[in-house]
Amino acid sequence: MNAAVKKLLAGRTGALAENEVKDLLRAYGIPTTKYEVVRTEKDLEKLSLRFPVALKVCSSAILHKTDVGGVRLNIQNKEELKKTFKEFRKKFPKEDLLVDQMEEKGVEIIVGLVQDATFGLSIMCGIGGIFTELYKDVSFRVVPIDSYDARQMVEELAGKKLLEGFRGIKANKQLVIDLVLKVSKLGEELIDQVDQMDLNPVFVYEKRICVVDAKLILK
Repeated sequence: MNAAVKKLLAGRTGALAENEVKDLLRAYGIPTTKYEVVRTEKDLEKLSLRFPVALKVCSSAILHKTDVGGVRLNIQNKEELKKTFKEFRKKFPKEDLLVDQMEEKGVEIIVGLVQDATFGLSIMCGIGGIFTELYKDVSFRVVPIDSYDARQMVEELAGKKLLEGFRGIKANKQLVIDLVLKVSKLGEELIDQVDQMDLNPVFVYEKRICVVDAKLILK
């Protein structure tokens, strides 16, 4: 465990804020959206993100942001961002806000960690987006896994064709395998601290991969 991870998790329990989860993921070489935490309207003037962006409430106390109206997508310019910021500041006066650079939509997958009562910390991979609820297309292994396990997890998915060029879709299956391995390493190193983690959606492209939203709950 590197120093940045130790500092981030020192004395922490319960949920982390989205920026903290993404900082943790980056420490394990897992790509995420570009983002900046803002607290005042002046902070918006210093943004180095390109539009469109999303504005989100960013708090360890609010795990399900959409349920409380804490997410606004596809904000097209600075004026629209300022207007939305003022709305969010009234709604969430004490919470940080996160500006997230929007990404072009790719093939959506979900990757996660969960503490199983029987098997202990387990890793999950599946096809994301609307297919997550519709088909329950997921595979599981007990942490830690090796490259063979990671490949088999992806091969077990009914929707794996989406990662293999189905109807001209450009997505890289090997990048998904690499991501599953990195999440397993994270889980192995933090096995005594992680209760559950949910990376959903993760966008998969031809040459890269990007975690768009992430949740993590510590024991």
